[in-house]
Amino acid sequence: MTEPLATLIKPSTVRYERLLPGPVERVWAYLTESKKRATWLAAGEFDLRVGGRIELIFENDKLSDEKSPAGGGTRRFEGKITRLEPNRALAYTWNWDGRDSDVLYELSPRGKDVLLVIHHHLPDDPGLKIAVGGGWGAHTAILEDQLNGVKPRGFWSTHNRLMKQFEAVAQSA
Repeated sequence: MTEPLATLIKPSTVRYERLLPGPVERVWAYLTESKKRATWLAAGEFDLRVGGRIELIFENDKLSDEKSPAGGGTRRFEGKITRLEPNRALAYTWNWDGRDSDVLYELSPRGKDVLLVIHHHLPDDPGLKIAVGGGWGAHTAILEDQLNGVKPRGFWSTHNRLMKQFEAVAQSA
C-alpha cells in the first residue's frame, strides 16, 4: 500500500491528507479525547473551547511494537485552541521549543469514510519541516490502523521512510 505524502504548500506549511474509516464523530473523538489521541499521536488534555489550553504528551515508542533507535522518551508541548467547529475543524497553537507553530485539522465526510486534512505551519527550520512531513504520515498511518482495529504498523520505520520521501519533496519546492 502506498502511503500518502505530505506536501509543502508554503515555505513553512506542511499539508497532509488521509482518508480514514468513519464516521466523522469517531475520527473527531480520536482528535480531541486524550486516551484515544494517545494511541496515535499524543496524550494530553484539551480544554475544548476557543482560547482553551492544550497539552500534548508524545511517547512515540508506545504507538507500536517498534522501539526508537535513539531511545524514545517523552516530549511535552502546550498551546491554545484557536478554532473549534465540532466534527469539522480544530486548530491550535503548538509551542515547539519556544517557537509557535499552528496546526489545523479539517474533517470532511466522504461516504462512509472521512477525509482528514492537516495544515501545520512551522517555524522556518528545514530539519523540522522534514521531520514533521514524515511525522504526520506516520502518526496518521497509526490512526488509520487504530480505526481499522488492526495492529499498528511500525511507527519509526514508517516515519523514517516518509521523512526521506518528504525531504525530496521539500527540496524540490
